[in-house]
Amino acid sequence: MSVTLTPMTAEELEPLLGPLQRSYAEELVRHRGVSAAEALDRAAVPIRELLPAGAATEGVLLRTARVDGEAVGWIWVTLPGAAGATDAPPGSGRAWIHNIEVYPEHRGRGYARRMIQLVEAELARLGVPELGLNVFGSNTVAIRLYESLGFRVTAQQMAKPVAAEPASDPAVGPPSGPAGGASRGGS
Repeated sequence: MSVTLTPMTAEELEPLLGPLQRSYAEELVRHRGVSAAEALDRAAVPIRELLPAGAATEGVLLRTARVDGEAVGWIWVTLPGAAGATDAPPGSGRAWIHNIEVYPEHRGRGYARRMIQLVEAELARLGVPELGLNVFGSNTVAIRLYESLGFRVTAQQMAKPVAAEPASDPAVGPPSGPAGGASRGGS
């Protein structure tokens, strides 16, 4: 298994953007509870903003993963300081994986692991000290992969549905303020 990463061409990127948008929209519907139409609109915005020049966008590594010349997947990484490295603390020097995909017929062969290792080597040559990513909590296969590669949780989002009818609990007073008394932080 000799995986190589090659710079992605505009011709390679273009057919990937539609499926990427739809996949992200599906995750937004599943995890954020937005409508399918809203999710498609919301998914299109970051792609347009983060890749304004497509494959030629500066500060972005778009790489096609190949095995024996055949494309088996791709990875999209934003370099520190470029638009899209927004989840990194200012000045952290953190690059950001926006997408990594191994095509279905090639999954389960260790290609995603190797893609990340190759990107890490490229980032090290560029002097980038850290690499980050987001992963949906239900993607346990990816979480295990990332943990095995040394990624650690640095932030976590949680959510729960709110009952349509509030429970009648006399110990809980009426909501205060326009946001129902919500405050920053927590206990």
